[in-house]
Amino acid sequence: MSSVPVPNQRVLSGMRPTGRMHLGHYHGVVKNWVELQHTHECFFFVADWHALTTQYEDLSRLEEHTREMVIDWLAAGINPGSATMFVQSWVPEHAELHLLLSMITPLGWLERVPSFKDQQEQLKDRDLATYGFLGYPLLQSADILIYKAGLVPVGEDQVPHLEITREIARRFNHLYGREPDFAERAEQAIAKMGKKNARLYRDLRRRYQEQGEGEAIEVARALLDSQQNLSIGDRERLFGYLEGSGRIILPEPQPLLTQAAKLPGLDGRKMSKSYHNTIALRDTPAEVEKSIRTMPTDPARVRRTDPGDPEKCPVWQFHQIYSGQDVLDWVQSGCRSAGIGCLDCKQPIVDAVLAELRPIQERAREYEADPTLVQNVLNEGTETARDVAEETMSEVRRAMGLAYR
Repeated sequence: MSSVPVPNQRVLSGMRPTGRMHLGHYHGVVKNWVELQHTHECFFFVADWHALTTQYEDLSRLEEHTREMVIDWLAAGINPGSATMFVQSWVPEHAELHLLLSMITPLGWLERVPSFKDQQEQLKDRDLATYGFLGYPLLQSADILIYKAGLVPVGEDQVPHLEITREIARRFNHLYGREPDFAERAEQAIAKMGKKNARLYRDLRRRYQEQGEGEAIEVARALLDSQQNLSIGDRERLFGYLEGSGRIILPEPQPLLTQAAKLPGLDGRKMSKSYHNTIALRDTPAEVEKSIRTMPTDPARVRRTDPGDPEKCPVWQFHQIYSGQDVLDWVQSGCRSAGIGCLDCKQPIVDAVLAELRPIQERAREYEADPTLVQNVLNEGTETARDVAEETMSEVRRAMGLAYR
């Protein structure tokens, strides 16, 4: 049974600094961030320490890549008034929690992370026999847990990667969540709920612990989350008391499944700078038009009069993201009957992409013209992030007996 308060609406997500972003980043991640900032408390960070785990040999453009990526975040619609944006390495508490968690994390847990062997295979040209590479999932866990994030946006294939974070939180709470006067403080917290709610909480707790009623624990969690007069500490303490464990110091995050639009690269493969098949958010209209007009199409259409199959054409995947049903029907009919040529088919995509990029590029020019705007956003975001991170670290140090200075 999960120890996370269901309504915890804090979201944590980060990206390695790779410089200017392309449409694959926008449709795969950033567009979702833009929507989340209006419904959740969002923390978005530049994962520069994570970049070191595989690219530690050349960091000459790290600062530039960080600045350019954040410009694109802002231009795409991430609002510093709605979301907290910061740089990972500017919040040293990440490193402290990473270190402390490394003391309790079994080596086997890191070795079995799905992406560990996958990346070793994909990056054979790099020396990845480092602790940093082995331990990056633990650093990722520290990134999430230090903000007590309840939700982490992931695709369905990434859910297993989040499980190690949940296991580490569970292990930490088991080892250090036992306050000497835990039961007494929990009972004091129950009394703050009022007689009626206190009686209901105790009844639900008994039904869950004695009879294993799953519904009882869900109702109890909802009850706790509705209590405005409980402090965060009391609420977390009562979640632990409810389950028969100790205080929940580091809540287990839940995956926030995202239906990211999978925009392919210009050649049909994954859009990636390493494949040179991208459309950058700040490409000029001429560059965008040239990129799309030279995209490969169904190889069966050698001549204009040859019929084709949209399912075998990368352009069709762009249509599925950018075009309405009337255009989709027009493409299907025209391509299969050779009623339209490939350049005809590409023109609606050119128009749609240019229309999408126009406001993004206008906003980007404002930040390009005044670099202090980006610096101020990151400085303010870092200050907010550090306040939250330091609060968590104070709890962690006390729980581990390290607050004796």
